[in-house]
Amino acid sequence: MGFSTTCADLRVLDLSENIAGPLAAMVLADLGADVIKVERPGTGEATRGLPPRWAGESTVFLGFNRNKRSVALDIASPEGRAAVLRIGRECDVVLESFRPGVAQRLGLDFAAFAAQNDSVVHCAINAFGTGPIGHDRAGYDALVQAFAGILEMTGEPDGGPCRAAPSIVDTTTGMWAALSILAALRRKESEPGPQRLEATLLDSGLFLMCHQIMGYLGTGSFPGRLGSAAPSAAPYQVFQTADRPIMIATSTDRIYRRLCEVLDLSDLAVDPRFVDLADRLAHREELAGLLGARLRERGADEWLDRLWAAGVPAGPVHDLGAALADPLTTERAMVAAAEPGRIPGLQQLRLPIDTDRTAPLRQPPALGEHTAEVLAEVGYGPEEIGALTGERLAEATSG
Repeated sequence: MGFSTTCADLRVLDLSENIAGPLAAMVLADLGADVIKVERPGTGEATRGLPPRWAGESTVFLGFNRNKRSVALDIASPEGRAAVLRIGRECDVVLESFRPGVAQRLGLDFAAFAAQNDSVVHCAINAFGTGPIGHDRAGYDALVQAFAGILEMTGEPDGGPCRAAPSIVDTTTGMWAALSILAALRRKESEPGPQRLEATLLDSGLFLMCHQIMGYLGTGSFPGRLGSAAPSAAPYQVFQTADRPIMIATSTDRIYRRLCEVLDLSDLAVDPRFVDLADRLAHREELAGLLGARLRERGADEWLDRLWAAGVPAGPVHDLGAALADPLTTERAMVAAAEPGRIPGLQQLRLPIDTDRTAPLRQPPALGEHTAEVLAEVGYGPEEIGALTGERLAEATSG
C-alpha cells in the first residue's frame, strides 16, 4: 500500500518554535498536510541556532521540521502580521507557541484568525497555561520535569535529582497537540465554527507521572529514587554481568521462577523472602545482591541468549551508537533516508506509526525557501512580495 491522503486536504500554519509545536505540525505534515512554517527573517526559528550541526544545520531543527514549507516574515511589522493573517485565512489549522499574551499583543491570537476564518482550528502551546498563576511563567522541558516531580524520582538512591535525557515533556506535548487537532478536525463535522485548543507542557508532564500520581492519591506516598529499578516489581533493574550491564524486568511470580531456573538458582524460587512479589519488594536489595553475584560469572551475550530462550524479559544496556547499530533497530526501519536535497545523505527518524500511511521524508526547508511561493498563493503580486521580503525585483530587459 502506498502513501494515503490522511491529511492531504489540510493546510496548516505553523507559528511555533522549539520542539512541541514543530513536532505537532510535523506529525500533520507526515500525514500529508501542507504545513507552512513562518519564521523570523535572518535567524529563523530558535532551534536553527542550536548545536550540534549536520552540514552546518542544527540537528534539533532538522529533527522536527521536515515536510514543511518555510516563509520568512517579520511578524512584528504591520505588513508581516497582515501577511500571516492572510495565509491563515487559507489554513485549516493554526499552531502557535507564544508565551501567553504575546499573540494577542501581536494581533495573531485565536480571535484574530477566527475573525477571518470561521472554521479554523487554533492550537496554542505554552508551558504552564493561561491562568493567573501560570500565565507569566516561562517554561522549558527541564523546568516542567522539575515541577511535575520527574526529576525528584529519577536517579540513583544516593544521588540527587536527575533530568530524563530525552525531551519527554516537549515531545509528548507535541503528540497531544497533534491528537487534539485531529480530534477537532473530526469534530467539525458536527460542531461547525472556529475551535480553540490548548496544549500545555505542565499537563503533559503531570500525565507522564500518571500511575505514580494515582499511587500517591491512593496511598499518600510515592517511591524515592531507585536508579534503574521499579517501585512495583522486583527483580526489575540493571545488573552487571562479567563484561557489561543488562536489564532484567520480571513482573510476575512465574517469570521470576523462570529467571531462577535460567540462573541455576532454583533455591531462590522457593526462598520465603522472595516467594511472591510483595516479599521480593520487601527484600529487594538482598535479592539483587544474590542475583548480581550469579550474573557476574558470565558475559552479557551468554546470559541474554539464555534469558531470551526462556522467555525472560531482558535486554542490553545500549549507548546511542549501539542502539542504532543493533539489528533489531535495522529491522524496525525507524531511521530512513530523507529525499535528496540540500543536505547530502540526510537521514530522519520516521514517525512510529504505519509507514505506508505517511508522506515521503522531504528535507526540512531552508529559511524562507518558500516565501515567494506561498505569498503568491494567497494573492500577493510580485511587487508586494518584493516589498515584504526586502528583495529588489530584477528589472526586465530586452535586446
